[in-house]
Amino acid sequence: MESYEAYVNLFDAFSHPMRIKIAGILAVERKYVSELAKLMQMSRPLLYMHLKKLEEALLVTSSYEISESGKTMKYYELKPLSIKLTPDLLIKLSQEIPTVISKND
Repeated sequence: MESYEAYVNLFDAFSHPMRIKIAGILAVERKYVSELAKLMQMSRPLLYMHLKKLEEALLVTSSYEISESGKTMKYYELKPLSIKLTPDLLIKLSQEIPTVISKND
């Protein structure tokens, strides 16, 4: 990751416990949407909302496959991920983030 925006998206993606749980499941093996929804005990629309956040942060990828019965199945998998959060990284990121000055200041 290069920019502070990428880290903001990453932190935002992991700011919800359900997205962390989804990432943990996908770290073990890829899953198709219906199977993942069942494991998460959530509706597919809600699951898609969480998966969208993970996709925006470039944490997961998706692909379509045709089952033996001819059904189209959408699979998700976790992309390789290695993050080392250090004071130096936080300093670098904080220097890249523009300071917003409100009209009240």
